[in-house]
Amino acid sequence: MIKPLPLLCVLLLSFVINPAFSQKVIHVNSAVRQHIFNGAEIEYLEDSLNKLTIEDIRTGSFDHRFRLNNGYYPKNKHVKSDYWYKIKLNFDEPIDEKQSVFEFFDQTTELITAYVPNEKGIYISKTAGASTNFVNRLYHHKNFEFSMNNKLRGEHTYYFKVRSRNSINVIIVYRTVDYFIHYALTEYLTYGIFYGMLLIFCFHNLLMFLAVRSKHYLFYVLYILSVGLYEMSTDGIAFQYIWPEFPGLNAYAYGVALYAISLFALLFTKDLLDVRNKAPLFNKIINYVIALRTLYLLFCVFFNPSFFIYKFIEIIPLSVAFATGIKIWYNGYKPARFFVVAYASLFIGVIFKVVSVLGAVRGMGLLAFYGLSFSFIAEMIFFSIAIADQVKLLRTEKEAAKDETIRQMAITNKLKDSINQELEIMVNERTRQVIEKSRKISEQAEVIEQQNTDLINTNREIERQAAEISLMNVLLERDNIQLKHNIEKVTDARVLSAELSFEEFSSKYPDQESCNKFLSELKWAKGYNCLKCQSTVFKHGRAPYSRRCTKCGYEESVLFNTIFQNNRIPINKAFYVVYLMYSTKGMISSYQLSEKIGVRQSTCWQYAIRIKKVMNEHKKDGKKSSNQGWSRLVIDQNDKSAAANKNKDHSINKTHSGLKPENVS
Repeated sequence: MIKPLPLLCVLLLSFVINPAFSQKVIHVNSAVRQHIFNGAEIEYLEDSLNKLTIEDIRTGSFDHRFRLNNGYYPKNKHVKSDYWYKIKLNFDEPIDEKQSVFEFFDQTTELITAYVPNEKGIYISKTAGASTNFVNRLYHHKNFEFSMNNKLRGEHTYYFKVRSRNSINVIIVYRTVDYFIHYALTEYLTYGIFYGMLLIFCFHNLLMFLAVRSKHYLFYVLYILSVGLYEMSTDGIAFQYIWPEFPGLNAYAYGVALYAISLFALLFTKDLLDVRNKAPLFNKIINYVIALRTLYLLFCVFFNPSFFIYKFIEIIPLSVAFATGIKIWYNGYKPARFFVVAYASLFIGVIFKVVSVLGAVRGMGLLAFYGLSFSFIAEMIFFSIAIADQVKLLRTEKEAAKDETIRQMAITNKLKDSINQELEIMVNERTRQVIEKSRKISEQAEVIEQQNTDLINTNREIERQAAEISLMNVLLERDNIQLKHNIEKVTDARVLSAELSFEEFSSKYPDQESCNKFLSELKWAKGYNCLKCQSTVFKHGRAPYSRRCTKCGYEESVLFNTIFQNNRIPINKAFYVVYLMYSTKGMISSYQLSEKIGVRQSTCWQYAIRIKKVMNEHKKDGKKSSNQGWSRLVIDQNDKSAAANKNKDHSINKTHSGLKPENVS
């Protein structure tokens, strides 16, 4: 059971406190043409599940969840939730003769559903927003308007459900239609002036770009167009006139426009202030900011467009451009001063806009809403002054350079006159010297002509003698050839008969190439005959001076079936061993052979036994000596080995073991 005294206290407190914290009812009469709802005049309810309907709201079960707005304008603090707003109007008198509307300002609001009671108290829903086609609006106006169905005397409650994925200020305005028309015309006139100024700036700088082809004019034009696109996207002009049937573009347009503003602002800064040369560090920072801002744009466009709501990110490129201008101005580049002033004015506008959105500045009206646009205009004016200042500075530098050029030309002309006088004196002197030299040259020419005549006669005599000398040279060349031939014959005869040193012998057979060639000539002196198929047609094999049968493919080495087969010492030394054995008739010892050719005694001993065996076979056969000398040992051994191989198996390999390389002991 509740005690009477505490209950009485609670009732008294409710009567005292409730009026102070209850929603304020707005009284309207025929004299009220406009009223902007703010503060305690609005109650709101956050629907985090986005499921509530007007029937749920009107049952009264959700009245305790409505909260009194404690800011100047209510905000959608959680962009994923639907927000319900409730206002109350009390008409002190019937004003049916004047039609009135409710108007919402923020053109980025996706969807607004207004629930307006008619004369019977039945709530009629009406929708508008950036996510619906422009042609579906009550009036073809950039803002969102909802007509009022009932203005009879008494108190009426109105509900509005707002859905927006952008952070917005929910500004609700009551207006009579005649005041709305007056306000709209004034506003469109203001926009006409604003966008007209943008077009004038664009056209002027485009003409300057076409005239001087300086890139910063083009970047400035693109920057102004980006500002215009952003302003048109946020105030609804673009949706009204450019893409009225494509509401989906509203979610991207202002974000892309902000990116374009940052991009062309930084490019304009780089080119106008020559940042690459005047501040290389800031030039790198600007490049990094452009790259990161581009990545952020791509992420928003292709992955999460809701990130476009974070507009404060544009403060980063704005700050970088501002700091760059201050740095270059500090370094002494004068045109940067107006550039800094331009960005300072934009900074002021941005700060004022942020403060206004946060509700810290109240009651400023149009100044709070259009402050950023005014800052853009001021910025463009100062940018134009900065460009003009740069042109003025360039003109001053050009005039100074022109004056310096004129001064240098005067000095040059003075020097030229002085030099011309000196040159004239020198030319006269030189002319006199040339005339004197010409006279001397004429005299020398006569002497030279006489000498030329003598030389011609002398040359004729020399030509006759040269012909005789040429004839003598031909005869001498013929004698030399004959003498060389005779010397070779003598050398061959001496090699085949007398004992020579290894150095003398090596002059005739210096290397393996000459030895193989000599063996090839000896071995096939009477013609080639294949050991396998008796064919006489051959071609060169893979080993030097070997021969391959064109019929059966059998390849015969130049060492095969000779005394040098399976030779283990260099071929030229083997030649010399045979030569020594022949010249000494086998009487030379293996020690002497080892000393002469530089090969181990055991190897020389084995080789000497092989040669003696051949020599003994020659004695048994009773073969006479011939002019072949020691080489006949090779030829006879070859013939005998060839006869022995006729009875061998015909399955021998095409490449015979005689082709193996020789091992030097």
